[in-house]
Formats: sequence, structure tokens, C-alpha cells
Amino acid sequence: MTLKAILFDFNGIIINDEPLHERLIEQLLIEENLRVKPEDFKQFCLGRSDRIGLRELLTHRGRVVTDEYLEQLIQRKTKAYCQQMEALEELPIYSGVQEFVCKIHAAELKMAVVSGALRSEIELILNRANIAEYFSVIVAGDDITTSKPDPEGYLLAIERLNQQYPELHLHPSECLAIEDTLPGIHAAQDAKIAVVGVAHTYPLHMLQRIANWSVDHFCDLELERVQHSYELEVA
Repeated sequence: MTLKAILFDFNGIIINDEPLHERLIEQLLIEENLRVKPEDFKQFCLGRSDRIGLRELLTHRGRVVTDEYLEQLIQRKTKAYCQQMEALEELPIYSGVQEFVCKIHAAELKMAVVSGALRSEIELILNRANIAEYFSVIVAGDDITTSKPDPEGYLLAIERLNQQYPELHLHPSECLAIEDTLPGIHAAQDAKIAVVGVAHTYPLHMLQRIANWSVDHFCDLELERVQHSYELEVA
């Protein structure tokens, strides 16, 4: 078996922005006259799209969440996210990401982003990090109605890669997903994709229980070792 494509999560894998997302969610709650609870972000939003996370969080708090109301909140949060990221001289890109992307490109493997983040946020960061050109496909929160742990995003990424490269004949077993959250790992595995869990968000021992492989930091990933594992078998 051969590794043909690597599918990246975005928040918590490419960029260290989960703390910013948590602050922005808290700010939205305050603006909506709701008390901030420390457990809310992890329970409802971590590893999930804003659309699903905010809807469930606000519903849990007793709010009636219409599509119009939800869209307004998402746009406010996205605007604040982009403004704060654009104001940074240096983005909090995880160490090793850019080098790893270049190695994948040199190995002639396809790359995609599969994330619940909005396309505008993903494209802003990829462009500023000078790695946008390497990603053939982006499946963002704008593209799907579900959220991880649902596998829809990963299955759509494979479908779009096959549309863009008909000669690829890509199957889930020929892909690797890189994830940092439990919902993300479950989403990839439900799509029959092997996963490396990166302990940026959860402790390594938690990821080791469910991911095919686990590392402490993104910079610990070794492409050659992963490729060799696929040549033997995918666990």
C-alpha cells in the first residue's frame, strides 16, 4: 500500500490559535449577556465547527438559535479573528509545519485541509504562512453542514482530490490525517483514514489510546517513517 495524500486539520495543527478562538467565544457570550463558564469551550466547541459548537452552546444556555442569528454571530467572530491575526507580525504557526509541507510536496504527495474553520480564516493563514500553493483542496466549515466527529469533511476531501486528479484513484486507506482533538481523530477514522494524533491540545496518553500514531509535537513527525509504515501496512 502507498501513501498518496496527507489531510491536515487546521486549528491546533497548522496554527496555534485555539486560545484565541476560546477568547472570541467568551467575548460573544459576554456580548450576548451570558456568563462565561470555563468548561464551555472544551465541551461544545473544541475540535468542532463554529456553526455546530455555537448552536449547541447557546441552545444549552436556553437561547433560541435561528439560522440568521447564528450566521450573525459567526460573522462577528470571523471578523474579529481575521483582524487579530492580520495585526500580528508573526503568526503562531507550529514549529515544523512549513518544513513538513515542503517535504510532502517534494515527495509528490497531495495535501488538503479538512477543518470546521471558515475558508476565509484558513486562506488568510495559509497565504501569510506562504504554504497555500501546496494545498490542492480545502474543505472548510462553509462546505459542510456537519462537524467532526462526523466523517463528511474527510470523505469530501477525498472526493475533491479525485475530481482534481482523476488519475490518482485515491482511497481512504491511502491517506493520512493529522489531528489534535478527539472529535477530529474519530472523524478521520470513521472515514477509514489512519490518523496521527499530535498532542498540542490533549495529553499524549489520551491520543495514544485512539490514534494510529501519536507524537508530542508537530516537529516530531517524520515523513519517511510514515511512508514506510504504509508500505508495510496501515494499522
